[in-house]
Parts: sequence; structure tokens; C-alpha cells
Amino acid sequence: MTTNTLLPTSLVGSYAQPNWLLDRSKLAGRFPPRTRAQELWRIADEFLQEAQDDATLLAIRDQERAGLDILTDGEMRRESYSNRFATALDGVDIDNPGTALDRSGHPNPVPRVVGPISRKHAVQVEDVKFLRANTDRRIKITVPGPFTMSQQAQNDYYEDEADCALAYAAAVHDEIQDLFSAGADIVQVDEPYMQARPQKAEQFGLAALNRALDGISGETAVHICFGYAAIIHERPEGYSFLPQLSACSVDGISIETAQSKLDCTVLETLPEKKIILGVLDLSDLEVESPETVAARIRRALPHHAAEKIIVAPDCGLKYLPRDVAFGKIKAMADGAAIVRAELGS
Repeated sequence: MTTNTLLPTSLVGSYAQPNWLLDRSKLAGRFPPRTRAQELWRIADEFLQEAQDDATLLAIRDQERAGLDILTDGEMRRESYSNRFATALDGVDIDNPGTALDRSGHPNPVPRVVGPISRKHAVQVEDVKFLRANTDRRIKITVPGPFTMSQQAQNDYYEDEADCALAYAAAVHDEIQDLFSAGADIVQVDEPYMQARPQKAEQFGLAALNRALDGISGETAVHICFGYAAIIHERPEGYSFLPQLSACSVDGISIETAQSKLDCTVLETLPEKKIILGVLDLSDLEVESPETVAARIRRALPHHAAEKIIVAPDCGLKYLPRDVAFGKIKAMADGAAIVRAELGS
């Protein structure tokens, strides 16, 4: 399934989950869980899948109503962007967690690697099938990246971190293949820790990401960010790991420019890549006007071909109130339409 729309719009991944599904007061202010956090769900186990399906339908319809071109499932079934996949692997002890530092330097409970990491079954295939069955628009699904998962685990098995990351990469590779077979148009690998730990990303993270994408024929993307705005409040002036991704086999790169007021000249280092351009400031609960969004899109146009830009939020919308999340994506779609008209498309 393809779209010829110039400046197509999409979520990065997550949408705001309903408070009847997940206790948003428990979610607020905490780092995304690395181990399971079943206490976040408000629904009894026997009804949880049905409730998650209903919430996913609401997320799909909100994206359609807002006018988005590429839809995700909103990650309604996830406690965090990474832990659903990371805790489903063999070789990982989730009952006796270890500890690892988060990107702000605080210790967090994390999965403990105690044996060879492998994928015992597909984790998100049914999510893709459900999404494909409920919209006729292009669809994207996200999976946590191997480097990021290796940094969100305590390695008690592999000789070094690079081997651990490559083992995660093999599991991610198999999942990506199955996600495309299930009907995904785009698979996005989330690698926020490449920005948080650029030296290690250069040493072995890029190799792990390329291993995860080796031989994959579908359209792929990678998301690099500064962290959820609700949790990480300070933004650097620029990315510490971005031009290096020109050497990656990924098709598109998802970046944030709104909150950080990123100097878009950096896009000139990635001329061959699609850019998923973050234009919604998630640190501000005020809904942007379409013209504000349009101005943020225009900032990138001198530095990257419009035909290779996808318009998106800075990051996932998981921590936003639902009305704010919808207002922002509607403004995003309307802002993209303004620039599209200016470009004569």
C-alpha cells in the first residue's frame, strides 16, 4: 500500500492511552518501565485484551479523524515502548531483575540477561494484523532497537556489551521480518539510547542496528530522540548521534525539531534518507496552531527534499492528555496541508 501525498503525516509511535485502560497517574512522572509493570493496567486480566483492542480502535479512528496518512496502533497494548518486546525473549530473567542506569543517570530495575538471547515467538504480529484489518491507510509498527535494549538490561551472560547488542539484533531482525509478512508497510526501530550514549552507539550500536536490518526488504525507519518531554525537560542544541546514521541501511530517520528548536542544517548530512520530522512540542500542553506547525515544516525545506519528509510529533504522545494529543495531531495534519498547498501539491 502506497501514498503519493507530499509531506505525509504520521505518529512516531504511541498515542495517549485512555485512563479507563491504564492508570495515567501511575504512569506520569516515571521513566518508561523496563521490566513488566502490570500494576499500570486498570482492567482485569480476563478482559484486558478486549479492552486493549477497543482502545486501539479508538486510537485508529482518532488518527483517521485528524487526517493522518500513516497510522500506528498507538501502542495501546504496551506499558512502555520497549518492555513488551524486551521481556518476551528467551535468555532474559524478568522475575529477578537487575539494575541499569537510565539516560538521566538514575538506577532502574531492568531485565537481566542470563543466557543466549533469542526470540521464542513473534511478539507484535497480532498487533499488525489487527491494525491492518481496521484501516485502509498505510500502517507503521514500532519495535525497540537492539542497542537500546542492550543498554536497558543487566548483562550477566555475554562477554561484552557488543555481543549482547548483536544477540538482541538477531531477535529484532526476526521480528521485523514477521511484521512485514503480517502486513506492516513501515517498521520503525526505536533507538533513543543512540542519542543518550553516542560513543557506545558508534562503537557497536550502529553495527547492531545494521544487523537487525540485514536483508530486510520493507520500508524501515529508526527513531532517535532526547527522551519523553514529560520526563526529560532539558534539550541539547543538537544531536550527538545523527550524521552517523547515513551509514545505516535504514530508509528513514525520525528526529525531533520542535522542542529543541533544532538547527535543520544537520539534515544536509542525510540527503539519501527520508526524514520523519518532529514538529510538535510535547513539553507544551497548549495545542499548536496549524500555522505554527507549517512554520516548523518550512524550516526543514531548505535543507532536505520535501519529497523525503514525513511530518510527525517530536516523540510518542503517550504522556499527553487525550484531548491535547488529538488537538496536536489535527493541527499537525492541517499544518502539513498548508505547506503542501504552498508547494503546489
